Amino acid sequence: MHELAITQSILDISLQAAQAQHARRIRAIRLTLGPFSGVVPECVQMYLDVLAKGTIAEGAKIEARTLPLRVHCRACGRDSEIDRRRIACPFCGGVDLQRLSGREFLVDSLEVDV
Repeated sequence: MHELAITQSILDISLQAAQAQHARRIRAIRLTLGPFSGVVPECVQMYLDVLAKGTIAEGAKIEARTLPLRVHCRACGRDSEIDRRRIACPFCGGVDLQRLSGREFLVDSLEVDV
């Protein structure tokens, strides 16, 4: 359910940015997400379809890009990217990891008609 509030914020940010550029229509909203952001793009799209009715964002599509998860291994001291299916240092196999990224969530860009 938190996607409803998140989607309203995405819509507000997008409308303000588009209006500042005198856009007539928003075609796509591009998001950048960390793997632990908690945002489900399909849910955001569903809420956007409802919330954007009657605005220049009506019919806009959500395009989401997920960033890799970056960690620091306390055992070997190296930074690396891992994936959620294998949570271990790719260099030494250690699991004493400090997360360096993963919660990112931002409106990266818009595709608009001017």
